[in-house]
Amino acid sequence: MAQSDTVVRILDTAEALFAEKGFAETSLRTITGKAKVNLAAVNYHFGSKKALIQAVFARYLEPFCTQFNLELERLEKKGDVTLEELLEVLARTTVSVPASKGSLSVFMRLLGLAYTQAQGHMRRYLQEHYGKTFFRFTNLLKLCTSDLPDAERFWRIHFMLGTVVFTMSSLNALRDIAANDYDEKTRIKDLVARLLPVVTAAMQAPVPEQPPRWSEQVA
Repeated sequence: MAQSDTVVRILDTAEALFAEKGFAETSLRTITGKAKVNLAAVNYHFGSKKALIQAVFARYLEPFCTQFNLELERLEKKGDVTLEELLEVLARTTVSVPASKGSLSVFMRLLGLAYTQAQGHMRRYLQEHYGKTFFRFTNLLKLCTSDLPDAERFWRIHFMLGTVVFTMSSLNALRDIAANDYDEKTRIKDLVARLLPVVTAAMQAPVPEQPPRWSEQVA
């Protein structure tokens, strides 16, 4: 069912303001003022600021997970999946699902804020609603990188996510720099083609020698 114009306007405004100012710094009154709706409309459609934040994420993550699960199911049935195949599917799905009216870079900024600013309710929400999809992905990733210790894989997944989130959230600025300094016009698919080998190589890099644990150093 299509969302009403009021709901879409609230979501569009909240998405842009959250990405610009952060979750805590953006009040419902700021959102309603810019969206030109009254506070009662937000309360009626969402019930709370917490629910509004979740709805902003759901607008992107619901279609993303639907499509990504289909791709993961195909890879699971295929078997013998390579790391390159898995990361290519992730990249292709990410850029093919629009973040509604907002750009992909706006959603990526929100995703970064979810790790650094969001309270526990946001992490719980993401885990409860989208954790199964993430588990399917990480299970396949584990099969593709079976030589990595689990702790090392954990860090590399987050290094990879950090690289992707920073690059995509800074997309407009990076495009401007590339155009001004290198006379290059960069399309999303060109960026993905450059990014994939980098994150793939990072996941496949040799495991560094681990320094002694702090407890061992002071013993």
